Amino acid sequence: MAQVKAVLLDLGNVLVFHDNTLLFSRLGARADLEAAEVARRLTGAGWTDANRGVLGAEGIRQDVCRALDVDLPMAEFAPLWSSHFTLHDAVLPRVEALLGRVRVGLVSNTNALHVAYLRPLLPVLQRFDSVVMSCEVGHVKPEPDIFRLALAGVGCAPEEAVFFDDLPEFVQAAEAVGLHGRLFTTADAFDAQLEALGL
Repeated sequence: MAQVKAVLLDLGNVLVFHDNTLLFSRLGARADLEAAEVARRLTGAGWTDANRGVLGAEGIRQDVCRALDVDLPMAEFAPLWSSHFTLHDAVLPRVEALLGRVRVGLVSNTNALHVAYLRPLLPVLQRFDSVVMSCEVGHVKPEPDIFRLALAGVGCAPEEAVFFDDLPEFVQAAEAVGLHGRLFTTADAFDAQLEALGL
């Protein structure tokens, strides 16, 4: 295995946790719907368009409100739409420790509203060598181009980079492009994986 020169990280369930059940419950409380019904109505409802950047903030608000048959102003909708995130405090110091030792990048499927909410909460992203948000580049995982953009951002060949994601299908997609893929589970397991990589 070539020396690892770059570590690429997913956002959701790596740097931040997202509790979709909580999100559906909170949306349901506003729309007078059960959480399970909210989940059913929002399944496949423009997620890819939002993640690809086809839908901006207002488009997301309109789509979700239409699906739930409720009209929430943006001032209420935006914080509600991102109310299910919490920082993964255990992993952030480990990521900080990588900065300056290897190139660090982010590769995330996300939408405009979540980016606007999370960037201020994660100032560490300003120190990353590359931040690839799907809604800003028009490509989503598992498409090869999103990984190629991330590699260009960190200036590494695929075999010089490792990618951590909590979803096996995205790990496999990264491996198909030639990256070393690792399934992210816990901060402690992340420690062990980095140690095994010589980091």
